Amino acid sequence: MKFTRTFSLIAAMMIAPAALAASNSSDDTAALKQKLSDALSVEVISIKPSPVAELYEAYTDRGVLYISRDGSKLFHGSLYDLDKGMKNLTEAAMAGPRLDMLKPLEDNMLVYKAKNEKHVVTIFTDVSCGYCRKLHNEMDGYNDLGITVRYLAFPRAGVPSANADEMESVWCAADPLKAMGQAKNGKAIKQAKCDAKIAEQYNVGQAIGINGTPAIILEDGTLIPGYQPPKALLRTLESVQ
Repeated sequence: MKFTRTFSLIAAMMIAPAALAASNSSDDTAALKQKLSDALSVEVISIKPSPVAELYEAYTDRGVLYISRDGSKLFHGSLYDLDKGMKNLTEAAMAGPRLDMLKPLEDNMLVYKAKNEKHVVTIFTDVSCGYCRKLHNEMDGYNDLGITVRYLAFPRAGVPSANADEMESVWCAADPLKAMGQAKNGKAIKQAKCDAKIAEQYNVGQAIGINGTPAIILEDGTLIPGYQPPKALLRTLESVQ
């Protein structure tokens, strides 16, 4: 397996030295959370010791960050286990929190349910992206293989934007599943507004590591970026069981 250099110092974030001064107590995770919040304007959801001694793993609304126990060093990137086939420990750390963050949005998901359901995936989608449209046009193929697809919105232009407004119109349509199909085939959708929580969906997507669409979340919380055809997705799902 090829090693991809994903470790990177976060010096570009220009953290003020005073913001990262060592705390009086090296075990004071509350102080570490406060430093990260103050220095980077991120919400720290949880913080715990990482697999590397003297390094803490902070799960934030912008993904995973690593901070030294004394609060003086910080880096952003993926941590791999050389002794376990280059297992991505950062990705594994995000799996559980991803599922937790998806739960409050379940009522806002557009669900294409398989009759003989074997697997459920959650896909962050955009009505305008080419591979999102390709995936949607193969929905019967996913459903026929027992894969239920749940959509959440990830307008690539951000929120607010015309892109986000269009996705809100889909979510708020009288028949959202039909409107999604029309939008993904380039048809104009009647403008509509409701409590679709498009911004919340987008923000959760950013927090769990999504930066493009389609982005597929498996049942165990694993993130698969990009399009996968029906049979390939089924093989992926079966491989993680």
